[in-house]
Amino acid sequence: MKVAIIHEWLDKYAGSERVFEQLVALFPGADIYSLVDFRDPNEMEFLAGKTVRTSFIQKLPLARRHFRKYLALMPMAVEQFSLSNYDLIISSNHAVAKGVITGPDQLHVSYVHSPMRYAWDLQSQYLEEGGMGRGLRGLYARWLLHRLRLWDVRTANSVDVFVANSRYIARRIYKTYRRESVVVHPPVDVQRFALWNGPRTSYLVAGRFVPYKRIDLVVEAFRDMPDRRLVVIGSGPEEAKIRRLAAGADNITLLPPQPQDRLIEHMQQARAFVFAGEEDFGISLVEAQACGTPLIVFGRGGAADIIVSKPGEMATGILFPEQSAAAIKAAVEQLELSGGHITPALCRANAMRFSVSRFHDEMLQVINDAASESGRRVVNKGIASISAAA
Repeated sequence: MKVAIIHEWLDKYAGSERVFEQLVALFPGADIYSLVDFRDPNEMEFLAGKTVRTSFIQKLPLARRHFRKYLALMPMAVEQFSLSNYDLIISSNHAVAKGVITGPDQLHVSYVHSPMRYAWDLQSQYLEEGGMGRGLRGLYARWLLHRLRLWDVRTANSVDVFVANSRYIARRIYKTYRRESVVVHPPVDVQRFALWNGPRTSYLVAGRFVPYKRIDLVVEAFRDMPDRRLVVIGSGPEEAKIRRLAAGADNITLLPPQPQDRLIEHMQQARAFVFAGEEDFGISLVEAQACGTPLIVFGRGGAADIIVSKPGEMATGILFPEQSAAAIKAAVEQLELSGGHITPALCRANAMRFSVSRFHDEMLQVINDAASESGRRVVNKGIASISAAA
């Protein structure tokens, strides 16, 4: 029987693409759909030889660089995919992928990285950061997002099973669509990150310099702790701001984005990986734990699913309660006073909960359970054969 996997767009390899990669690995015979396919030839090698079926947006003017500006057309574009010949449809959704049209005899499972942030609870933040908080552009943007919200809620009715990447996103799904979901955490290639038991000298923060990650707060906190070293890795729109904050602080080292092997070395040698943003999940946090590195993270969002923060010997890091430099400083001091209870071995063991094989098993279980309710079952793990139940 036939399987289709729909991913929003293919332009870079990031968190949602890691999930998409493992969905393709789980169902290697599936047909692949995406609104556009502008990926770098050197990325997403797992799609080598596969035909990606794209929408009409692929051929629109300037789409290669500005396809996101065609947001108003994306609902219509995703609805034009003809999927009537498929038995199982899996949508990898953070915008419009779940809006594909399916029939009553088809099973539609939607893995949700997040409901559309810019259309729902983060609308005001996105409009302000995009310079569309007021004026005619702002009026148009608000009208468009209003229309998108109506469409987003309506198309939720065509999904048979929602899968959330964290308990945080499960709550957002329920708030947005009033639908329950199953939590299956994203797959992390934990075997790629070796446990490090050597010396650890500096704290680490790494990621894109964008407002929601609040790297500025981490830098501000360590400016007031000259006896604690901080390595900051990344680049992005807030780079000038980060550099201003770090200026004159001899204990803070700024580095551009690093190759993967070098980033792993920094993770291995860090006293802790610090993250002050409110993330949907946080794959980099699991990667740091796989290196045996403790976490110091803001206690909201998907990070709460990753870190073990119970007092005592089983903890793998510290959660701080608010996004402020003072809270980060207090968490660093708490870690320093932990007396060695947070060990590399415990951190590594915690990371193993998010392995690729675990993701495959849990996704197959979700699909099997959903298919059983509709009189179908999935057989032959990894082959994606769907047959009618006897």
